[in-house]
Amino acid sequence: MPDLHDRVEIVDALYRFGLGQDLKDRELFASSFAADAELDFRPAAARWGARPALMTGREAIVDTILALFSGRVETTHQVTNPRVAVDGDTAHLTALVEAQHLLSADHGTHALLKNRYAVDLVRDGDRWVMRRVVIKNAWYTGDPLAIFG
Repeated sequence: MPDLHDRVEIVDALYRFGLGQDLKDRELFASSFAADAELDFRPAAARWGARPALMTGREAIVDTILALFSGRVETTHQVTNPRVAVDGDTAHLTALVEAQHLLSADHGTHALLKNRYAVDLVRDGDRWVMRRVVIKNAWYTGDPLAIFG
């Protein structure tokens, strides 16, 4: 069984991902990813008919998401039910993430998403970073197309 420090740091990578978006904090958000990270939002977006591209590379992921939300969308992310499996310097994490998205100019336009995350991570010194993130949607309310385009 991995030590508690590893488990905490593994889940913290996902916390940094959510809070970095919520605060529009580039450094915090970027700290959740490995340089060669992939973020696959395609399975979630397919639920409402969108077809985003696979995002690859830490800088491209951070640039894409922050540009989409900054000054336009307010978010809050809640992470629950984390499950961790560690194998040396790699790990796998599953969790439920509930993400509320509100248009800044009109809070009546929103999308509340309950997503299942599957995350592969790698050790980066004393912390862990996400190398591959696959997001699948369990359910949503509101208008995701108004939020994500």
